[in-house]
Amino acid sequence: MLQACRNVGQMLLSTLKSISVTQTASLKVFPPPNEFSEIEYPERRRLKIMEQIPQFPSGIRPPKMQKRLRYMRGPENVHNFLLYRQYGIIAIRGGRLKHNHFEMIRMKLLRNIDQSKMFGIWRVDAPWQPISKKGQGHRMGGGKGAIHHYATPVKAGRVIIEVGGDCEYFEVKRMLERIASILPFKAMAVSQQMLDRRAVKEQWLGNNNQHLWTWKYMVQNNMIGCHKWISPFDKKWFNKYL
Repeated sequence: MLQACRNVGQMLLSTLKSISVTQTASLKVFPPPNEFSEIEYPERRRLKIMEQIPQFPSGIRPPKMQKRLRYMRGPENVHNFLLYRQYGIIAIRGGRLKHNHFEMIRMKLLRNIDQSKMFGIWRVDAPWQPISKKGQGHRMGGGKGAIHHYATPVKAGRVIIEVGGDCEYFEVKRMLERIASILPFKAMAVSQQMLDRRAVKEQWLGNNNQHLWTWKYMVQNNMIGCHKWISPFDKKWFNKYL
């Protein structure tokens, strides 16, 4: 029995090979860090607290308003670029921002950026559009309901916030993507380089599109009588925006 155990041990040890380790030194070359010497900082680096209810002069009753969905339809033609040409969040679709969304954005930036070398600014107005709502269980009629809350309408392509300073995009990318995922409409975190590449790609696709049956061609030529069933906004934006 003892001899059998010795034979098994010798057989197992014979299968092992000797391993030699040789230490070597290598030369690593890292790219130089980016320079942020020409960055302009705003006077206030922190996001200010937005008012939940707009302030009206004394003696004026807060006015009510219709839905006015045109404030959210179509592309944004004014605030669709980054002022400081660094990073931010843009809306992909239209929607409304409530006061709790403003507070969520402000608190996340307050906890995740270094204010000594970074900044954040608003690119949207404080809530100003009144949204009315009737109480639960009320019957139809009796006039328009009371004002429930205020909101800020946003169009597609509107810049929501801007973040910049002595930082690179990978440092703020995760924070901006988290904020964009919580917003009540589709939004995305972008940098100035991403916006430049996106504009070049859209221009290239428009110039090199070989498909003859585009939405613009079909709508303008009333193909299959589409003017009877398409939306008036499709005649203006050719199914690009809702």
